[in-house]
Amino acid sequence: MSSTEQLAILPATKEPFQIVYADDVLLVVNKPARLLTVPGRHPQNQDCLIRRVQREFPFAEVVHRLDYDTSGLVILPMTKRVLSDISKQFQARTVHKHYIAVVAGKVAKTQGIIELPIASDNDNRPLYKVCQQDGKPSVTRYKLLSYDSTTDQSRVLLEPVTGRSHQLRVHMLALGNPMLGDTLYAPSDVTGKSSRLMLHAEYIRFQHPLTKQPVEFSAAAPF
Repeated sequence: MSSTEQLAILPATKEPFQIVYADDVLLVVNKPARLLTVPGRHPQNQDCLIRRVQREFPFAEVVHRLDYDTSGLVILPMTKRVLSDISKQFQARTVHKHYIAVVAGKVAKTQGIIELPIASDNDNRPLYKVCQQDGKPSVTRYKLLSYDSTTDQSRVLLEPVTGRSHQLRVHMLALGNPMLGDTLYAPSDVTGKSSRLMLHAEYIRFQHPLTKQPVEFSAAAPF
């Protein structure tokens, strides 16, 4: 979680989460935009996805997160064994995810790989930046889905190979295509083109910890 989400007051949306899948040991839920995954440091940022889920599923735990502004799929294990198993899958990069985003401008190539190291922007905390000297290796695959010439906006599919903070936003900004509604990185005119960040975790695939079979889930972007 970024420092922004720890210290700023981030009002929680009234929109409910949706259960996409549930069994005895894990949940997959669709998180709405403008909701923290876990409580923030600020006393007014205690309403969050995991606390809402735990009212119904007391043993649910967090194994990965989505930013406050991002909507989409989150896996929530309900046993220590399953938490450990899925955590190891994330570490081994065998969990496959893709996101849908709407960005400003026409993406130059129909598909490609962005390999640009990302580091904290110490002069503009809590932001991140591309930094060849101090950045951690960061890789994103992208594919152009459509381009609207009337609005000069592109719809893209993004697949993070690594999982750095704000990776998708920073990488698309580096391409020259900031995300609509991005209050952290986009120019004000691009931010103002959407009332929310146009980024949604649409698809996730992993191995079920008990059956050892691949499972996959999707939730269509609400934009």
